[in-house]
Amino acid sequence: MGISGIPSQQVGASQAAETPLWNLDASILLVEDDAGDALLVEEMLTDSELDSALTWCKTLAEARAFLDASTAPVCVLLDLHLPDVHGLDAVGQILASDSDAAIVVLTGLEESGTGLRAVAGGAQDYLVKGRLNPEMLSRAIRYALQRKEVERAAAALRANRLTAQENARLERGLLPVPLLRDDRFRARARYEPGRAHGLLSGDFYDVVQTVDGTVHAVIGDVSGHGAAEAALGVCLRVAWRTAVLCGTSHPEQIALLEEILVAERSDSHVFATVTSLAFPPGQQHVQVLRAGHPGLLLRQGTDVTWVEPRGGMALGLLPGVGRWPTVDVPLPPGAGLVLFTDGLFEGRDGPDSRLGEEGLLAMARANGHLPARAFVDALVAGAAEGAAPYGGLADDVAVLHLGWGSESDEH
Repeated sequence: MGISGIPSQQVGASQAAETPLWNLDASILLVEDDAGDALLVEEMLTDSELDSALTWCKTLAEARAFLDASTAPVCVLLDLHLPDVHGLDAVGQILASDSDAAIVVLTGLEESGTGLRAVAGGAQDYLVKGRLNPEMLSRAIRYALQRKEVERAAAALRANRLTAQENARLERGLLPVPLLRDDRFRARARYEPGRAHGLLSGDFYDVVQTVDGTVHAVIGDVSGHGAAEAALGVCLRVAWRTAVLCGTSHPEQIALLEEILVAERSDSHVFATVTSLAFPPGQQHVQVLRAGHPGLLLRQGTDVTWVEPRGGMALGLLPGVGRWPTVDVPLPPGAGLVLFTDGLFEGRDGPDSRLGEEGLLAMARANGHLPARAFVDALVAGAAEGAAPYGGLADDVAVLHLGWGSESDEH
């Protein structure tokens, strides 16, 4: 192992054949202005188990120039008494040049307190020059590099956790909060994004009650499963709520959503299915508009039936061409409607089969005695349990349970 300086200065040495070599996959930088101490360190390294390039710099400026040009991991053996810096400031300047550098401070016999302060200031270890031996030096270098790696990993983990927490707060803030003006209407929702580590998906829903007492609800599904689709789903939900509060008619709401979808989508193949409802107060019917979306479940007492009103094509398939009729669906007193996205019934329940609409209806009828919240949870849990042996539910799932009065909570 030889020492190269900036300017370079080579010191020849040979490694004893019987000494085992430890390849650090890192370079060692000695920052020391005393030639005698530098030679001592070089000899210690030669007699150690380490096999790594050693560079000797006499000033901090030379060391910083080396670090600026280096792309490999570096362990810096740092003397604190240099011509161009004195004391603990040397540690800070090394870290300013390369925050990933591992630092072992070299101190005098009476400077153990300084060494401890250097470790507190960012160094990984300190050694007393007068007590050096090859084993101690090699161990300090290896441990310093390992500690630095652990520090970097811990810092990255903290940064990732903070980012995840911020993203979660942002996504939670974008989830809908039903806007209901009185307690006569019950809305229960369940939302399960298929996107790993996400709280939002391309599925969206919302519930809004306008000043005339009408409750409007929407559920939709943007094709795809990524962050872009989740963002587009939020965009469509906010646009729908705005349109409702502005008094826009049912067909105009859907036409507006299609226009926004086409303008905001990143790929011309992206489309969205939507079901939009209006529950007039005091009426025994609900107005339903479907754009390529699955049907609904109608709950009356413990009975559950599948309802599929006439609808139009999904948004974005043929922009500007779609027509979406508004259909009145009877809603007896105390009845409830359950809306959902296709992720609820498209999961596999066998090697070559899916739950499907008939399977979902059978499961809903088996749980028809449950109150709204438990009913919704039972549907999601049943679908997930059936799909678990076959990879689980791969698609996003949104479920809405809606109705006037207390039927949504108790039968």
